[in-house]
Parts: sequence; structure tokens; C-alpha cells
Amino acid sequence: MMTLHNHTARCNHATGTMEEYVQEAIRRGVTIFGFSDHAPMLWDEGYRMSADEMDAYESEFFALKAKYADQITLLLGYEADYLPGKTLREVFERKVDYLIGSVHFLGDWGFDNPQSVFGMDEFLQRGLDETWRAYFAAIADMAASGLFDIVGHIDLIKLFGHYKGKKPDDAVIAALEAIKKANMAVEINTSGLRKTVGEQYPSEAILREIFSRAIPITFGGDAHEPRYVAGELPFAYDLARSVGYKEAAVFEARKMRLMKI
Repeated sequence: MMTLHNHTARCNHATGTMEEYVQEAIRRGVTIFGFSDHAPMLWDEGYRMSADEMDAYESEFFALKAKYADQITLLLGYEADYLPGKTLREVFERKVDYLIGSVHFLGDWGFDNPQSVFGMDEFLQRGLDETWRAYFAAIADMAASGLFDIVGHIDLIKLFGHYKGKKPDDAVIAALEAIKKANMAVEINTSGLRKTVGEQYPSEAILREIFSRAIPITFGGDAHEPRYVAGELPFAYDLARSVGYKEAAVFEARKMRLMKI
């Protein structure tokens, strides 16, 4: 099994050492494990590593990669927010295996943070339809930027149960078309199973639309604690197979290859 979306304590809202994550992955039978901690940017600095921590993050990764080389394949990445004007160019210049592009903000609003300055009432003020469309337009713009390899938790906007029906609408389809054009993969991110919405990202309905467009998938647990490493991966693999997937994407030096699942 593989899981490419995992964090470290450097993001300031995760716990455990990097080695503990690796050891838990090995214990659970993971064969490919990727670190993709929150990349620094000029915004929301308290929920991500700082720019001067990137060297230490990468150095610790390579030490673990060498130490556990005969037990597991370790990959290096970052999860970087798509927020024009706030990203740091140096993040995109790092020599990594992959970059996960995620949308956590619509303008200044951190919609996935219940303690954000706007609070959850922002959903009511904006309206679900407007919020949904703005979010998936941002996903489409992120894909079109050409900066990323993997789409992170593609329908994160549903996190707190704000769900716009089960059938993917034209905003979702437009985002998928942009992802397809950009030759990106979409992760099946199981962290939603632990959230209010109680569902993986993406929903099965969106995943079927992804499959129908031959967009590659990969897997991520979005672990912020070692105990969450790979816990729901068997479910994600079963879901992918039930939709029709027989392969999943892994990355090395920003190049994608497909592996049987």
C-alpha cells in the first residue's frame, strides 16, 4: 500500500516524530510512504513550517530514507496552498518527488478552520452555491497553474457537512477537466472519514467522474499523528477498485508512474 499525504510536527498542528510515522507505516504494511508537510507561505504562518525549516525537514527525511531503505520506500513532498500572492517561489524550486496542491482558503477565509476569523457563519453569508462554485473554480485555477502534481482532498469544502447534493455539478466537472488537462493525479484522502462529513475525499460520485476521464489517482491518509498513518487505506483501496481503478500514481523527482493496486 501507499500513502503520500502525511504531515510532521513542523506544521505546528501535528504531533509525533518523523521516525514514528515511518515506523507506524512499516508496522501497518505500507510499502511506499510520503511526507508532504505544509509548505511555508506568506499567510497563516502558524499552521505550517517556516521557510528556514525546509532544509531541516528535508535533511531529516533523507536520513530516514537511508536508515529504512530495506524496509520501505520513502518519498519527499510538500503540501502547498494555492493562494495567489501568498505562495513562496522557493517552495516550487525544491528538489522533491511531488507537490500536493490544496485549497484551504477562499480569499482570506480559511473555510476548513472552525476558529477562522470569519467563523462558520461565512457559509451562511456567502451561501452554499456561491461557496461551492468559488472553491471548485480555485481548484481549476490551481490545476491550470501547472505548479503541482497531485490535487489534495479535492472536495474539502464539504468538511463540516456543507454538501451540495450527491451528483457532481458543472463547477466540479470544470475542475476535473482542468485537472485532466494538467496531467495531475487526484488523491483519495481518507481524513474526511475522521471529520464531520464522515466521508473520504472525493465522494464516490466525484471519484466515478474522475475515473471516467482516466485521471490517475493516488492515496493519502493526511495523517497529523502517527496513529492515523494508513488506518483507512484498505477502505480507500477497496473503493478505488470498486470504481474500476487497477493502478495508482507514485512520483519520483516530479515524474509520475503508475503501479498496480
